[in-house]
Amino acid sequence: MSELNFDFQAYIRERKGLDAANARTGAAYAYPGDQKVLRALGHVTPVTLAVEATVRLWKRMTQSEILGTAVKVSERQFPELHDITVQCAERLHIPLPDVYVVPNVGALNASTFGTNDDSFIALNGVLVDHLSDEELRFVIGHECGHIQNNHVVYMTALYYLTYSANLFLRWIVTPAVMALQSWTRRAEITCDRAGLICSGDLKSGSSALARLALGSNRLADQLNMEEYLHQLEESQEDAGRLMELFHSHPYLPKRVAALRLFARTHYFHKVTGQEPAEGHGRSLSWCDSQVKQLISVFGDKGGEVAAEEDAGESPAPESDQGEGSDDTSREEGNNA
Repeated sequence: MSELNFDFQAYIRERKGLDAANARTGAAYAYPGDQKVLRALGHVTPVTLAVEATVRLWKRMTQSEILGTAVKVSERQFPELHDITVQCAERLHIPLPDVYVVPNVGALNASTFGTNDDSFIALNGVLVDHLSDEELRFVIGHECGHIQNNHVVYMTALYYLTYSANLFLRWIVTPAVMALQSWTRRAEITCDRAGLICSGDLKSGSSALARLALGSNRLADQLNMEEYLHQLEESQEDAGRLMELFHSHPYLPKRVAALRLFARTHYFHKVTGQEPAEGHGRSLSWCDSQVKQLISVFGDKGGEVAAEEDAGESPAPESDQGEGSDDTSREEGNNA
């Protein structure tokens, strides 16, 4: 794989010239809806109050409580996990994060906690048992994406609001949770892209997501991915789709479908040093337009689009502008 450079300004100068170079925040691969809504969250009073409380609580007690039951990954402690983390950090050009293995038996997940200046990745021990090295590379790369894109303090705030709501004023909790969940459904798209950049392998990324959904090695090995993706159409056919509004992650079929779209982009092939297959080499703007429609809960003309616009997320361009215009229109107007 070729060495990566995540200086988006340099990337744009190479592709389209100096005028577009100042229009982007976050990593080059980030889903624009994530970064725009993230900036808007700073103006939502319940969210800002929750974040302030999170920082205080984190520094006073919870960090020690979590780390007191975890095992830190290092060169001498779980060296294979350490090597994967080093590879992911180098791929994304971020400082090496601290990683801990936590003993939450029965919870098949990974998380990133802390503040944007002091964060760590927590891997569930059961998760490590379930995943191959390539799948772990996707998952750890995903968590590194949260660090790279300044998600950590908001993710930690959502964790507190969800599992320790009694620590907050009642009027803060519901509006803050709804606002943060709306954002995290977009942030997960960004970080799935980070995971795919680290693994370089769509099959491993998709299978990692499938194992998270099923919680079973045996069933995951038998999973028909195409049939699984058909569930996406079924989940959008009735009012049950509105339940996604109360989830912090997009439904997993959506995440797999969004991952496939990103794997078709010129950007993905460039940063991983892969030759694009026939029909690939599409622009990031094309990908983002497709993903925007894909992850919408209400559909193109529904309430979520209006909510995105209210939060500062303007509609993505609908057409594929081709590789030659890769992402100039996507970058314009991205600053708050």
